[in-house]
Amino acid sequence: MIRRLLPLVAFILLASLLYVGVRMNSGRDNSAIPSPLIDKPAPAFSLPVLGDATRKIGNKDLLGAPYLLNVWGSWCVNCREEHPQITALARSGKVRVIGYDYKDAPEDGQRWLAQFGNPYEIVIADQDGQAALDWGIYGAPETFLVDARGIIRWKAVGAISDEVIQQQIEPQLAKLAASP
Repeated sequence: MIRRLLPLVAFILLASLLYVGVRMNSGRDNSAIPSPLIDKPAPAFSLPVLGDATRKIGNKDLLGAPYLLNVWGSWCVNCREEHPQITALARSGKVRVIGYDYKDAPEDGQRWLAQFGNPYEIVIADQDGQAALDWGIYGAPETFLVDARGIIRWKAVGAISDEVIQQQIEPQLAKLAASP
């Protein structure tokens, strides 16, 4: 009899642990993900520009002013959700916004931008996702704030909301503007 109850007891214990974990994280903003890359140089890369595979952009080409690297893909539902906020941030002129088309066929990425608008200063394409491994990218959307010297200062996983822009990105940009 005890042998038959053992799986039920194990299930109840696991369900209890899951419940406690969910309750402990309830109400927390988990979009800012601690990354081992924070305060370290952005990984070196050289990727083609979306729509012009003969032109390559590397991390050194982006030095000189802070930029927000927004990882997206035409296949990403949450990318569509955050697109108006990314567009508004790019139009505000507060920071350069660089697009990172992740694991996408070039024609799909171009079609998506034609449909929803292209807020990006430039869009780099990582069709096979290999360069993303160095950044620790494992999905989309993900967003990085990189300072003028190429140091990663902030990372978020998930759709960027107005609140994230106001409460996280803008304070980070203010810090960067205040530092020499």
